[in-house]
Amino acid sequence: MSAAATLVPDFVDPRENATVRIRDVVRRFDSRTALDGISLDIPAGQFVALIGKSGSGKSTLLRAIADLDDDVEGGGRIDAPDNRSVLFQDSRLLPWQSVIENILLGVRDAGARARAEAVLADVGLAGRADAWPNQLSGGEQQRVALARSLVRRPDLLLADEPFGALDALTRLKMQQLLFRLVGVQRPTIVLVTHDVDEALILADRVLVMDEGRIVLDRPVGIAHPRRASDPAFATLRTTLLGALGVTETI
Repeated sequence: MSAAATLVPDFVDPRENATVRIRDVVRRFDSRTALDGISLDIPAGQFVALIGKSGSGKSTLLRAIADLDDDVEGGGRIDAPDNRSVLFQDSRLLPWQSVIENILLGVRDAGARARAEAVLADVGLAGRADAWPNQLSGGEQQRVALARSLVRRPDLLLADEPFGALDALTRLKMQQLLFRLVGVQRPTIVLVTHDVDEALILADRVLVMDEGRIVLDRPVGIAHPRRASDPAFATLRTTLLGALGVTETI
């Protein structure tokens, strides 16, 4: 039995409050197996971070959950809310549309404009609704992308290294912003990151992936605000780094 298979019960008896249910998902690229029989439950409202080496299957799993991959194989099954948003590493703003138009892309319901202006203010860009993407810094563009994701009030937010291209200070500010905003809407979140500290600062639960499998599943269980100086934080950080094959030396 694979390590991943021991983490969850059989699909016929899933946890009743699981928002995302994944069973026996396989994905291959030519001769390489990117997802090797992944099974997982993510309860409603939980913030899950996926960490692992490059090529471990993190982004492939996120794309499968997002229904952006038509080539998941075998009898695998993924149940996830239809109301979901995806936040990528780059902002993917349309340069020929204004900030507010980018936020409202695909949103047509009544009150959407007012909601978009409110969430734009939430991300610290009030008054920039009519600006063009090329008039914004990289961090500001990513704030617009976050606003675009949240204006839909998603039940599931899937974030693929959304802060990886930002400088350290901007990344820290974006982490704080994301934590504050999702604390209001409380969507289920799956965050892909290479940053162990980012995972520990934000997530309720951290999964370590290696060679297409989940090799470690740990709840964080540390009250916010979290600090690296906290002994529990440091202990869990060492555990996660060990699972990644990294030994800290001073």
